Amino acid sequence: MKQLVILSGKGGTGKTTVAGAFIKLTRARAYADCDVDAPNLHLISKHNSEPERNDYYGLPKANIDVKKCQNCSLCEANCRFEAISHGARFYVDWYACEGCGVCEFVCPARAITMKEAVAGEMMLYRNGSVFSTAKLSMGSGTSGKLVSEVKKQLASVVDKETIAIIDGSPGIGCPVIASLSGADMALIVAEPSISGISDMERIITSAKHFGVKTIVCVNKYDININNTRKIESYCRENEIPFAGKIPYDENAIKAINEGKSIAEVECMAGYAIKAIYDRIIEIMKGNDIL
Repeated sequence: MKQLVILSGKGGTGKTTVAGAFIKLTRARAYADCDVDAPNLHLISKHNSEPERNDYYGLPKANIDVKKCQNCSLCEANCRFEAISHGARFYVDWYACEGCGVCEFVCPARAITMKEAVAGEMMLYRNGSVFSTAKLSMGSGTSGKLVSEVKKQLASVVDKETIAIIDGSPGIGCPVIASLSGADMALIVAEPSISGISDMERIITSAKHFGVKTIVCVNKYDININNTRKIESYCRENEIPFAGKIPYDENAIKAINEGKSIAEVECMAGYAIKAIYDRIIEIMKGNDIL
């Protein structure tokens, strides 16, 4: 499976909007939503069939057998996450428990065991195309691992030559590193703001560290022309291909609110994305990815 991953360095830049448009333009046979904390690519993917669902197990959680418990309080005293409390009996707050196993180790009565806990749900849609996604449960903290599982799930059902569009996680943390893993190329959707430029630079550095080639485009470029020029200059100075600029467009907002990709409507933003798509296809061919 060949992967074009779309990243942003920060939330709110329009990463998923661009990913959704690319899925339409490529008539993608395979794609994934790796924003497992707040997935929303399914809103415009329009799969009519019910997905295959599987539980995702993250960190194990402590479980106290009250019949064996001797109320010695060693578990509570040694839990650095303050996940164990007591009233009439000792109990574990699963949201606070990090699954370290110290309580199990110190318990003299062997009343504590570590048990697998459901930390999210994985979904796989098969309806003409294959769409892999997942949603992390509230309070779970293994989003990077779940992102990897989303990509593995997709790779398990598509052939090696298929081009997959990966809507990566926002930001620059562990889920983004997992999104980058195995990618053939990364499109960075930048925002012409101070924070947008800073985070763009950091995600480019991360991609370079993992040996992933990057391309940059700017969304809503006309809200700050000077910052857009700074992004273009940064790309020239660092020899990073610049794919183009997308204007702020109220028609794009209307399309998204109607559950459509902006590649499906006639608007300035849609025209710009089509030009960016053509440019990226040329770059990928030149790098022997296509």
